[in-house]
Amino acid sequence: MNTRLNRNKWEPYLWLLPSMLLIAVFVVFPILIVFKLSFSYISQGGVIGGFIGFQNYVDAVKLPAFKTVMLNTMWWVISVVGLSTLLGFIIAMVLNQKFRGRKIARSILVFPWATSLVIQASVWNYIIKYEYGNLNNVLLNLGIIQQAINWRSSYQIEFIWECAVGIFVTVPFVTFCVLSGLQSIDGSLYEAATMDGAGFWGKLRHVTLPMVRPSLTVSTVLNIIYVFNSFPIVYTMTKGAPAHKTDTMITYLYMLSFYERKKGPATALSVIGFLILCVCAGVYMIGVMRKEDEQ
Repeated sequence: MNTRLNRNKWEPYLWLLPSMLLIAVFVVFPILIVFKLSFSYISQGGVIGGFIGFQNYVDAVKLPAFKTVMLNTMWWVISVVGLSTLLGFIIAMVLNQKFRGRKIARSILVFPWATSLVIQASVWNYIIKYEYGNLNNVLLNLGIIQQAINWRSSYQIEFIWECAVGIFVTVPFVTFCVLSGLQSIDGSLYEAATMDGAGFWGKLRHVTLPMVRPSLTVSTVLNIIYVFNSFPIVYTMTKGAPAHKTDTMITYLYMLSFYERKKGPATALSVIGFLILCVCAGVYMIGVMRKEDEQ
């Protein structure tokens, strides 16, 4: 009897063991290695030296483009995650209604999310070309503008275009996460709210939002991680030009390591990014759990 109880106690852990080993080898171990490297001297050729304390972190913070890159990363994450969440929620509400062509609309919405980010960024680069871009051609043919517009006249506008493309490719993911939550809501809840005299906004506040909050929480946390670590859009569209003014942290540490050969500061920067993500995700999850406890 005791043997059977012991086996039942440990059996779930044995089933989880392969997954835990994979996570340890491919996630935890590399993270620990990067932490170790961030406190070590690394030559331009990649030769690892001895322990140098926080010198790599000091060098990373003193880099001329550090403040610009950090601000860009903040605005990149806030704008892409915030606006894609808002637009995704609205589109999910629309697609949750019954109308002709709903299945086709849902299928079309998948394309931006399913297509390679490099392809997406390359297509948008072509669309906003000054000389022969499709956007100028369409506007000229419609008579909306009289001459071609330079849609990339400054690095600020280029960064806005990067954010716009990021929003475009992220909206489908949020939409389907929210849509899954909307479809799980029992229709009787809306009937009860209607009987209580609740209108559209009342149902949205007291029924829809509380019921889809778990889906929104998952999509938001994953979006923060994905968008923060997004490399292809920024690198394909601008490569951080001019002078890293359109770089985010991920593209900047790549350029720093492989082009400028500053591998020590790049490693420290990657650890800083990892810690920022942990703090942001942790704060958001704690805030969500507190709201659920209050309710």
